[in-house]
Amino acid sequence: MMKLSMLVPFCALALAVGLPAARADAPAGTSSVTSPRPAPTMQQVLDASKPSDWRPLDPANTLYMDLPKGRVVIELAPAYAPLHDDNIRTLAHEHYWDGTAILRVQDDFVTQWGDPQAEADHPTHVKPLGAAKKTVPAEFERDIDASLPFTALPDGDVYAPQVGFSDGFPVARDPQSNRTWLTHCYGMVGAGRDNAPDSGPGTELYVVIGQAPRQLDRNIALVGRVVQGMELLSALPRGTGPLGFYEKASQRTPILRVRLASDLPAAQRMKLEVLRTDTPTFDALIESRRNRSDAWYLHKAGKIDLCNVPLPVRVTPSAGGKRK
Repeated sequence: MMKLSMLVPFCALALAVGLPAARADAPAGTSSVTSPRPAPTMQQVLDASKPSDWRPLDPANTLYMDLPKGRVVIELAPAYAPLHDDNIRTLAHEHYWDGTAILRVQDDFVTQWGDPQAEADHPTHVKPLGAAKKTVPAEFERDIDASLPFTALPDGDVYAPQVGFSDGFPVARDPQSNRTWLTHCYGMVGAGRDNAPDSGPGTELYVVIGQAPRQLDRNIALVGRVVQGMELLSALPRGTGPLGFYEKASQRTPILRVRLASDLPAAQRMKLEVLRTDTPTFDALIESRRNRSDAWYLHKAGKIDLCNVPLPVRVTPSAGGKRK
């Protein structure tokens, strides 16, 4: 059932995250009026979270992209781009991206990767797709589905009538047209395409590394988001050619391999989990970012943009360790 989360008032928020409440039994001779306690910080919200507030990554929807300096972990979003994500899974099964490269890093925009020969316009040298499809129908938006959870933000948005989060992904909605779509926030992964709407099968992917380019929403298929390793993609040298493309092969960062987590033995899968976005804890996290109570802040904004809400990820606590 669709969940339209509302931000809880502070008294309920304090209880939700386990903060001490003000005492009602003040000693005789003292004022019964107590100063309100500061709202919890994001770290306090996370420290008070329960195991049920977190969900493990689904191995069938998790990609590991190994670069020379480390691993990038991508969570796919099949509820919003099922055909693209199915093709991407097939490409990973076929080891399509092994030996490809980072082709483009445009400052304050995107990092893009794929087959260098495809960009060099040598069709006879382009890597075979195996069982993957050469074209995939456009999946830029979909109908609103009441079975998908939706946590709405209380503040306005420039690009859409409603914005919020669905299953851990930033989304926008237009109830009047009954349409919803993923949004181009930092860390979101999309399938590059040419002018034709069905020309982006997922062979070339990009990730947002700068100011959210929301003008791209509903113009290109977003297929997931990076949940770990963003620094490996955002801190790369910027390309010197047009649109940030690298002009020399030596400038490119090689991609060693890309694997679907479910294709690996369980012992080789990373133990990661992400904060659920359909819980009171996530509501509390949103409020902690809308009205910062950290000692450094002198002014509370009272508002927050969709792409400024953090989506926490953590290593799954060990079975014998203390879970928060």
